[in-house]
Amino acid sequence: MTTKNTTLIANYEASPQVMSNSQELHGVLRVAQGTVALAAGDSTDNDIVMLAPVPSNASLPNIFVGTDTFGGSCTFNVGLYQSSGTVVDEDLFASSVADAAAMADVRHEAADINTAGKKAWELASATVDPGGYYYVGVTFNATGGTGGDMSFQINYVVS
Repeated sequence: MTTKNTTLIANYEASPQVMSNSQELHGVLRVAQGTVALAAGDSTDNDIVMLAPVPSNASLPNIFVGTDTFGGSCTFNVGLYQSSGTVVDEDLFASSVADAAAMADVRHEAADINTAGKKAWELASATVDPGGYYYVGVTFNATGGTGGDMSFQINYVVS
């Protein structure tokens, strides 16, 4: 029988103790959440809904998104954008999520599980933390055509 310690345990048991990244242990959990009412023309192919800003040094353990039925075969991606609105990766977190879904965690629907604990700037493939904020956004990739509500809850961890 073996016991495998994570880096968090190894750091804790080290003598002297090694401080773990606060986004991975003992960080402060914050939330950005809300509902946006979308008109019929807001859910067409390539339309973007910016949900919330997150600090570049935050890790994102959960991103929940839920919607009404937007009609047709409406689907959307969940990704990361620079605060200028420039896309980093429109389906970094989720790809082709069907509308009319209850609030579901889409954080790792497309993102590899080994991205858990990564900071937003690392997810954006930046070489250093640029500071500031990234936006979590939804990009429609199949047209809905009717209005409805989109709700979200983004949990993020900072030091």
